Formats: sequence, structure tokens, C-alpha cells
Amino acid sequence: MNGTLTGRRVAILAADGVEQVELVEPRKALESEGAHTDLVSLEEGTIQAMNGDIEPADTFTVDRRVREARVGDYDALVVPGGTVNPDNLRSDSDAMSFVRGFVDAGKPLAAICHGPWVLVEADVARGRTVTSYPSLRTDLRNAGAEVVDEEVVTDQGVTTSRNPDDLPAFCERVVREIANAQAS
Repeated sequence: MNGTLTGRRVAILAADGVEQVELVEPRKALESEGAHTDLVSLEEGTIQAMNGDIEPADTFTVDRRVREARVGDYDALVVPGGTVNPDNLRSDSDAMSFVRGFVDAGKPLAAICHGPWVLVEADVARGRTVTSYPSLRTDLRNAGAEVVDEEVVTDQGVTTSRNPDDLPAFCERVVREIANAQAS
């Protein structure tokens, strides 16, 4: 462990249907650098992760309900993908307020694969360059984003990636963005 993020708190916003690898790998990268992570979700209890959107994977214990979470308690936010996960999140006003709060506060926000879908609903995609899973790109463009097909993109504090194949670059960038934000 390098300790680059020691003392930092990162919220991981996820619900049932989250793509397991997109939850587990960023969390592991953050914690290996000393960050404390909380799994924030719509309800208390556990969430069901998936492999490839169709195969049930593990369940994960929720640390805090989003309606009780405060942006001020965290230094950054990570939103994993999975098709169902962001669809569940974007229909929850507390979750969308939470996402908007990070952008409004200028704190790092990262979303991978289908995770950038929450940027559309939270109305924070406008004027940013982003990437995502291909099926979301029209929604992102319609929400005012410039969409590119790159492994990882960071624009105005928002980091996005396309799919699980991009996880190494995504995790490295997320750690770097949070480290740089703490140094500012």
C-alpha cells in the first residue's frame, strides 16, 4: 500500500444490478491506497451484484443509505456500471441530488460503463467530454455532453470509462484524481 489516499473517504454509489467487477476493482484500488470506502445505496441491507448483467454474483453490505449520506462526509464519488444499477439509481431523487452535490462541490466523481447514465439524470453531463458504454452515448449527447471513444476521460472533475476492460486505466485515474484533489 502506497498510502496516497490515507485519510480520504470515498462513496461508492450502487444498487441492485451493479456489475460486480466494476464495484470490486475500484474499491480495491482505493483501499490499497489507504482510502476508506462506503457502499452507499438506496436501501439498507445488501445489494445483489451481477456478472455480465445476467448472472447473479455476490451480495454486498450497504454501509449507508443515500438519503442519509452527505457529500461533505466524502472526498469523492464512484459510480460503477451494470445496466440495472444506474437505472435504479437515476429514478431516486436522493441519489441524483447526491451525484449533483459532488459536481457542485468540485469533488472528484467517477463513473464507468453504464454508470455515466446517472450524469444524464443528475443534469451534470452538459458541457463535459465523457465516454461510456456505447448504448448510452446518444443519451449523453442529448444531455449536452461531448462523447468520445477512449478508455478513460477526465473533464472538469468527472472521470468516465467505457467498460470492464478499461478498469486498470479507470482505477489508476480515479486514484490520481482524488490524490490531486486532496493536494489542491
